[in-house]
Parts: sequence; structure tokens; C-alpha cells
Amino acid sequence: MAFGRRRQAEEPEKGPEVTDEPAEAVEDAAEDAEEAPAKAKPAEGGPWDSEDSFPEMQRLDFGSIQVPVAQGLGFQVNFEATQVDEEGNPLDGRPVAVLVQYEESAMQLQAFAAPKRSGIWDDVRRETAKDIREEAQGQTQEGDGPFGPELLAMVPQALTEEVLAEMPEEFRQQIPAEFIEQGWAPQIIRFLGVDGPRWFLQAVVQGAAIENEEQWQVLEDVLRGVVVVRGDAPMPPRDLLELQIPKEFSEGAEEEDDEAVETFDPFERGPEITEVR
Repeated sequence: MAFGRRRQAEEPEKGPEVTDEPAEAVEDAAEDAEEAPAKAKPAEGGPWDSEDSFPEMQRLDFGSIQVPVAQGLGFQVNFEATQVDEEGNPLDGRPVAVLVQYEESAMQLQAFAAPKRSGIWDDVRRETAKDIREEAQGQTQEGDGPFGPELLAMVPQALTEEVLAEMPEEFRQQIPAEFIEQGWAPQIIRFLGVDGPRWFLQAVVQGAAIENEEQWQVLEDVLRGVVVVRGDAPMPPRDLLELQIPKEFSEGAEEEDDEAVETFDPFERGPEITEVR
């Protein structure tokens, strides 16, 4: 979903439509406009800008975002196809999102360019809510969280025979019979945003952490420890900041004989990577 636009579950989140104006012109206009200053990050902890003085800890380097590593966490990189063959199968792609997994919870992270003097989370949040209501026939509710304003959404999730067949048996058994009979189940999604200096970081949380405080606290600590590397290159607001594959992933991919696997867990398994197609 593009900041809330519903797509197939395996596709990554993308930013809203971007302007066609040259990057330099966009940033110059943003700097000269009479806009309010960007919202400050929460007083307690991060996320951090790479120019900040931030706590030292083990992090995986994904280029534009550096994500803390902790016991029990798994990591996945989502790819977007940039070339396809005649049958629509991807031939090449680029990394567009980092997925942090903890037990039955997941948090997707993406960083985007933002104007020099104003944040974009207020606008993105409104657009996300509108897309969810109008395109996904879902429901939304705004609230305040540890990182400021956030959005909680309920999106109908299809439960077709194909979807159910692909689910692990233990998950399928937990679905109430009435959901299976009606062919869909409510999927709860939590959207968090942080406006930084010339960047915007979005976190999308799903799974048990929506209600399980212990699992959410682990993901919150990860989000607070993220470091965003904006770089000096001019970019249009809402352009996705470039992601890279950590060397730990690349080394693991070679050891796995080029077979894609699901997650990277630095404490229990060797480096791993997955491509979402």
C-alpha cells in the first residue's frame, strides 16, 4: 500500500506520488517558502539523524537506515521489481523496505526525503487514512503515541481458499470460523511517522504487537535506535532514500548457494536474505 493503499500482502509499502519537478528546484522552493519548522523528534531517544550524537549499539547498515540488532529479532528486505520478462516475472529489482520481525510481530521501515523546513507526516497520515477508507473499504482512527500522532487502521483481509492453503496450520486454526465463512478477516495496521531533518521515517506495525505490550516494546526500542542517513544529494520530497543490502546478508546469500530464504537472525542463524516477488 502506498502509505495506506492496500495491495497484495507480499508487496512493500511505497511513498505517495512524487513531483516531476527537478530535485534542486523542489528543495529550493521548500527552503524559501514560509513554512513552519519541521517537528522535533520525541524528547526521549530517537530515531536519530546520522549527524546527531546517538547511542552506540550494534546496528545493521541498510544504507539510508541503520537498524539496531537485538536478541530474537529477524530481518527481511523487501524488493520492488525494476525489470520483468514477457510473462511478468521479475528479472531485477531494488530494495525498498526493511522488515523487522519479532515473534508474531513485524515492523516495516522506510525512509523518505522531506523538505528542509517542514515535515510531511501530517499530510502523509491524512492521505493514508483517505486511501484506506476509499480504496480498501477500511476504517481508521488517529491517536497519540510515543512518537507523536499515529494512525490505526482496520483493513479487510481476504481469506480465499488459496490464502488459507498457504497459511501455516497453527495460524489457520486460530482464525475464527465466522471469518472463514464470510471470506475475510479484519487486519489491524498501525502507522507511525517521524519527521527528521530533511527526512521522514515511516514504521508500519502488524501482528501481535498491536495489542501485546511486551512485543511492542521490543519494536519500539528498535525504532528509537534507528539512525537515518539522509545524505547531501538533493531529492524531491517523498522520494525513497536508497537502501543497500548489508554485507552480512550478501555473505549469507553466497553460503546458501544463491537460494533465497526468509530472514536474517544474527544470533541463531547465518546471514540470510529474501526477495519478495
